[in-house]
Amino acid sequence: MAKNKPHLNLVFIGHVDPGKSTTVGRLLYDSGNVDEQTMRKLKDKAKELGKSGFEFAFVMDQLKEEQERGVTIDLAHKRFETPKYYFTIIDAPGHRDFIKNMITGASQADAGVLIVSANPGDGVQAQTKEHVFLSRTLGVNQLIIGVNKMDMAKYDEKRFNEVKAEVSILLKSVGYNPDTIPFVPLASLLGENVVKKSENMAWYKGASLLETMDTLKEPEKPTSLPLRLPIQDVYNITGIGVVPVGRVETGIMKVGDKVMVMPGRQGKGAVGEVKTIEMHHEQMTQAEPGDNIGFNLRGIEKKDIARGDVLGHTDNPPTIASEFTGQIVVLNHPTVITAGYTPVFHIHTAQVACQITEIVKKLDPKTGQSMQDKPDFIKNGDAAVIKVKPIQPLVIEKQKDIPQLARFAIRDSGQTVAAGMCIDLVKKA
Repeated sequence: MAKNKPHLNLVFIGHVDPGKSTTVGRLLYDSGNVDEQTMRKLKDKAKELGKSGFEFAFVMDQLKEEQERGVTIDLAHKRFETPKYYFTIIDAPGHRDFIKNMITGASQADAGVLIVSANPGDGVQAQTKEHVFLSRTLGVNQLIIGVNKMDMAKYDEKRFNEVKAEVSILLKSVGYNPDTIPFVPLASLLGENVVKKSENMAWYKGASLLETMDTLKEPEKPTSLPLRLPIQDVYNITGIGVVPVGRVETGIMKVGDKVMVMPGRQGKGAVGEVKTIEMHHEQMTQAEPGDNIGFNLRGIEKKDIARGDVLGHTDNPPTIASEFTGQIVVLNHPTVITAGYTPVFHIHTAQVACQITEIVKKLDPKTGQSMQDKPDFIKNGDAAVIKVKPIQPLVIEKQKDIPQLARFAIRDSGQTVAAGMCIDLVKKA
């Protein structure tokens, strides 16, 4: 059934309490993707935990700890079908300390739904800004804005327009065109405008969130690029063997392909052959960009492969960089960044400490033009070109060759300090 429909990865992002998880839960429930019985159980569970009204959020937040704390911790993946598309929905955490998962989520997404709150006390929060900026830097090119909690704003059109204006300024500042981005007023807890049209907002003539999702454009699949598949996890399954899991970013992977996993445990790569591929428990003969798959490799053992490694064909293996040049924007550093600084770089599924060896030049963040050569430091709001040396072997590609593997975020003491992309690199000998 899903086979004939185009597949899209959709990430739900936004600040911590505007109702992302509830919106997703509503979407799945009202469209018949979650049955009554499951919903009833979640409702009782929510009551029992003293969190009535959280039952829709619980659809995605299945981890016990999340239900007790009422927050989303890890990325939850769910299949979801609309008349036009087959979506994998990624519900990304909004909490500060969970933003590294949010980065993994956004960098996998073809499109995003940003949920903001219309509650007069909320509006655009600091994290909303960070998420919009990260979405842009990480290449999420299509967005839908869900203006939630319209019930708390008494369904007031004026309040909706205020939020829309505020968010539009933010979108424009990072290079999105707000005129091409749909804004949908929602009251997710009550299920208004998520799947079913709302009776309370007659002034809104647009589509529901579900209908709006079908107006997203199908992403072009980078099938002609070399195969790159970042490893998310590796399982050892009795009777099958080693099963790595990940999402094909570029190229095509077929059963029988000779592949190489880089850097592998010794930094020299590991070579094997693709035995089987499966997606959502169905066997496949090949996987394309956007497919989240599990696969079995002949000739590669569990000790040879780990999260953060990247798989490619043996005739065009993933690039290990001994150093690289990055173009970054500093988002949130407590002081200033100077040469010698060694934070953690998050690139595809890898997290590697890297030293910034040189600040090559400072750029005008709006135009990208050079403003100053070899500055002593850079600070919040600055864009710059930097030279970087990974502390251990790392796969990264140039933006112009394989953009899907060029983007990174820089994190330090629990926050995203900067984000950027690799514009040049020195291949490890």
